Parts: sequence; structure tokens; C-alpha cells
Amino acid sequence: MLGAGAVGTVSALKFVQDAMLEQLVIADAVSARASLLTDRLHDPRVSFRRLDAGDRAAVVNAIRETGTTIVLNAALPATNLEVMRACLAAGCDYIDMASGGTDDDGIPKMDDQFALDAEFKAAGRIALLGMGADPGTTNVYAAYAAKHLLDEVHYVDIVDCNGGSHGKAFATNFNPEINIREITARGRYWENGEWKETDPLSKSKIFDYPGVGERKSYLLYHEELESLAKNLRGLKRIRFWMTFGESYLKHLEVMQNIGITRIDEVEFEGKKIVPMKFLRALLPDPASLAPGIGGARNCCSIPQSAGLKSSGCSSPRSW
Repeated sequence: MLGAGAVGTVSALKFVQDAMLEQLVIADAVSARASLLTDRLHDPRVSFRRLDAGDRAAVVNAIRETGTTIVLNAALPATNLEVMRACLAAGCDYIDMASGGTDDDGIPKMDDQFALDAEFKAAGRIALLGMGADPGTTNVYAAYAAKHLLDEVHYVDIVDCNGGSHGKAFATNFNPEINIREITARGRYWENGEWKETDPLSKSKIFDYPGVGERKSYLLYHEELESLAKNLRGLKRIRFWMTFGESYLKHLEVMQNIGITRIDEVEFEGKKIVPMKFLRALLPDPASLAPGIGGARNCCSIPQSAGLKSSGCSSPRSW
């Protein structure tokens, strides 16, 4: 497992609950993070090592030395292509938690990863992309509904409500750089065979979330739109929506206005710094938030009633 941050911690806690686990090697560019997580798990099957996920040769060597059969990439999406190619070279399967990126941020996009499909097939290996909560479980829910519950699927809206509270003035529940870039990017959705774009956070809708209530939700681009648009037959439109509190949006607006969310270098006291990376150092570590969170997180795919032929389901909200 590459990455011992918030997402890696949750993943590792799940892995050690499974009797099928033979070994788990936790790798991180900061060895202390991997060591602390290993100590926390207190499981003889778990070990750690320092490893930079962006160093392809080092990842290949680590896979071979440890006899790894599956790599879970819980590091930043910027490393996805390098780790995928390392898996091809070393002969193991690949899973990541998220993809994405835009044309101007230098992060590999999902299409860049899809381009390796033929090589993985030729090697007899599997690569599962975006297998977190969303993307991930959302793909599974939508695919299950399309395969087992419905005759046709024409419209899908994936709605994500963070209904909890961490008690912080401003914090992100995963890597701040990725989270803020995702929210401030242009909205994007797929309709009638083509991609359409909106200005950031310009399109919103009220959804009634089970167990949470009504929340204002904003149209965003999200990775599962890419894979589901490719694979759900008969699809006419798919969109992704996420909730944000007013305080969160106000903080974000101020940070954008003063330029601290910029991803280009600026000069400060004779040194080059990236404002977003400085902001990341100021914000709470996402891995530290879990103990103080109260409330609920609801994440589901809700195919709309229009254009669907039900095969025995009484209500879209039960899916």
C-alpha cells in the first residue's frame, strides 16, 4: 500500500480485519508516517518501508523484494501512471483510490490511465481505477442497478452529502490540494454522447438525503463519470453533485481571492513556494479529523425515474 495518510489509514484498518490477508507492506515517502501506522495496527502481517510512489524504479524493486501481488495506490493521483507502469514491469495487479487532474495542473487524467488498458490485458493483469468511496462504491451501485435491477438506465445522478461536523473552521476530509482543486475546477458532466462544462459551483440543486435531510448540492466533475459514461449502455446523461456548507464556501472564496490556492510558484523572501502547498501545511491533517467527526456521510447513485423500466424495485431511494 502506497501512502499512509487519511485514505491509507482507513484502508489499512480494513485490511487487517480480513483473515485472507497474508502480508501488508505500508510504504510512504515519509517513513515516520508508515512506521506510526504500522505500530498502530500491531499486526505481525504488517511491515513498513520508506518509498516514493513517484519513483518507478524504486516501486518496481519494492514489489519484487516483498513478493507483492496487488498494489493499492493511496498516494496522490499524480503518481498513478508511474505506479501503474511499475506494476506492469514487476508483474502485479493495481488499484487506486482516485484519478482526475486537469489540462493545466500536470496530474494524469483518467484517459491517460485508460490508455494503458491494452498493456494490462496483454500482461494478464488487472488495474482497477478510482476504487474509493466516490469514485468506487458509486460505480458498484450504479453497475449493480443497471445489471440486476433495471432493464434500461438513461439518467444517473450521483449525490454525495458530507453530513457530519469536524468542529474546525475549515478542513478537508482528504488531501487539501486535491480537494480544493476538485471543487474550484470547472463543472463537467456527460449528456447525449458529449461532455458539457459549467463554471465552478455555478449549478446547484436541493436533494433530500436519507438520514440527513435537504441539502444544497453543487454540480462537480468527478472521475466515476468517465468510467460509467463508457460502460453503462443506453445512458443519456450522468452528473455528480456534492454538498458544501456556507462557511466552507466562504472560506474557499476568501482563499481564492487572496491567491493562497494558487498552484504556480511565487517568490517569497528569496525562495520559490507554491501557495497551495503552504496552505496544506496550515490546514488540519485529514487523518486527524476522524475521532472528532459527528454525523453521517451519505454517498449513493440515484438513477432518476424518467426513462427507467423497473424490474421489481419500488423506490429509487432504496437502491
